[in-house]
Amino acid sequence: MPDRRDGLVYVMPQDLRLAVEVATATGRPLLLRGNPGSGKSSLAPYIARRRRWRYYEYVVTSQTRATDLLWTFDGVRRLADAQAARFDGGGGGGGKAFDEDAYIEPGPLWWAFAPKSAAVVAEKTRHARREHGSGDDAASGPHKERWNRNRRVDHAVVLIDEIDKADPDVPNGLLVPLASNGFTVTETGRRVAVEPAARPGAGGPFSRHLVIITTNEERELPQAFLRRCVIASAPEPESCVELVDIAKAHLKARLNKVIAEDVTLAEALADELLSVRREAARDGIRPPSTAEYLDALWACRTLNIAVGDGRWEKLRGLTLVKPQQVRG
Repeated sequence: MPDRRDGLVYVMPQDLRLAVEVATATGRPLLLRGNPGSGKSSLAPYIARRRRWRYYEYVVTSQTRATDLLWTFDGVRRLADAQAARFDGGGGGGGKAFDEDAYIEPGPLWWAFAPKSAAVVAEKTRHARREHGSGDDAASGPHKERWNRNRRVDHAVVLIDEIDKADPDVPNGLLVPLASNGFTVTETGRRVAVEPAARPGAGGPFSRHLVIITTNEERELPQAFLRRCVIASAPEPESCVELVDIAKAHLKARLNKVIAEDVTLAEALADELLSVRREAARDGIRPPSTAEYLDALWACRTLNIAVGDGRWEKLRGLTLVKPQQVRG
């Protein structure tokens, strides 16, 4: 798994470690740049697991709005309930008062800042959906608190993945919530802010949460947003030693051991990867990433294919050499 979400393994260089510490100390988001397949998305769950902090994530799409990271409002269900109440009441609505919280789904930043209020609102929504007969899936996304039962309640890591896919209004719309550690829910007027620490010594509100935002740099981000981030680059291994160390870490995490044959395979594949990267630079082809190196490793290991045997060239073309991905 090149981009692991289990947090078991991440080989972090010292420069990136310092960037994480600076972002935590300053309360600024960490904007992590890097090529696709460089493992950017694996950093946040790794830190959360190592620190035993709660973990939440959101994968950005072209349809994402800034409020989706804060909350979502089920306007369709709210309208259906209003129409049903009007019908049952003979056209006047019967004087029924609606609990607007029952149409709100807390987003990852709400869960990070204020997990108690997020849990209350999420439970109202679950209950309303059960009564409505639409299932119990209100908290079926990445915000399930049972994932974080054994984590530190006063701290959280949030991954906002691939923000460059979104319209520039999204990073601009996150400036105030990220700077103030809070926001107001438009539909209800509820103010969401960082809840008081449950345990003494948890630290100030701005240093109890780490927001990691990744970008493939397919779209330029607003300068105002960049100014408010700690900016770092995901490591791009440039030597056989670095690549083999990454392979060993993944093998140990997945198999609990690393045997000599695996190291030999990882070394041969590292040599191949660096060779293909040189060819890619010469031919104007996108160079293979660390993720593709790991794909080749697992494929060779599982299918018992060695570098240089009869099936290697085919596998090499399936994992490392992808000439259809020519740079624009």
